[in-house]
Amino acid sequence: MVRRRVVADCELLGDLNITPLIDVMLVLLVMFIITVPAMTHKVPIDLPTGMAADRPPTMQRLAIAADGAVRLDGAPIAMAALATRLEPLATDAGASLVIDPDPQARYEVFDRTLAVIRQAGVERLGFANNARFARF
Repeated sequence: MVRRRVVADCELLGDLNITPLIDVMLVLLVMFIITVPAMTHKVPIDLPTGMAADRPPTMQRLAIAADGAVRLDGAPIAMAALATRLEPLATDAGASLVIDPDPQARYEVFDRTLAVIRQAGVERLGFANNARFARF
């Protein structure tokens, strides 16, 4: 014999609906799982320090011509002598080197020049006139 409970329309039920509570808790748990690794992940970055205001920064310009000639501050220089001329830039914290290659310059010359710059220990390096390479 099966008994059925008949509930009148005006009778109140004392059961709690916990489905929305479970849904909210699951959403919060997923958000917590996603955001905690991002907050604990650290990437070490060496930020530049402020420069002394009493002297302007030293900047040298290295131009690479289409024929492969390399000029440092407008004066022609051989690849063998370039490393020794760039060594003071490596020790000076405020010094930087700007490379201005000709669009028709050979890549081998540019690559060899970058290797010499790296061997000299120059860390502050920039490129001039990048807009003209946009079509390449």
